Amino acid sequence: MINYFSWDQFDKSVELIANKCKFLEFSGIYGIPRGGLCLAVALSHKLNLNLISEPIKNSLIVDDIYETGTTLNTFKNIDGAKFFVLFSKVKPIWWNTIFITNKNEWIVFPWENTLNFKSDRNEYLRKRGLR
Repeated sequence: MINYFSWDQFDKSVELIANKCKFLEFSGIYGIPRGGLCLAVALSHKLNLNLISEPIKNSLIVDDIYETGTTLNTFKNIDGAKFFVLFSKVKPIWWNTIFITNKNEWIVFPWENTLNFKSDRNEYLRKRGLR
């Protein structure tokens, strides 16, 4: 199943995250490359937070998707950090999400090259032995 995530949906998601974070204080915002960078920039403007080049104590850490946890887990123990992802393919435990989706759903984000998403998806599946 393929889900095309629009800029309008992205903007609404940024609003939701910003509303959940507006009364919290952060030392900055870190977007996990590459998928989290668009979200981090949008939230940095919305929340008036500095973008930071690495996550630090009390930072807001964001990414586009939580699938296996491999990426986000590397930052899990940063003191005071708060975590948000747009999509989670598992029920959130210590991170926050806007959407929970099933493991087989492929999300095409608006900043991605839509002409390449099929080859990107096939490569992803191949690397995980799913195809």
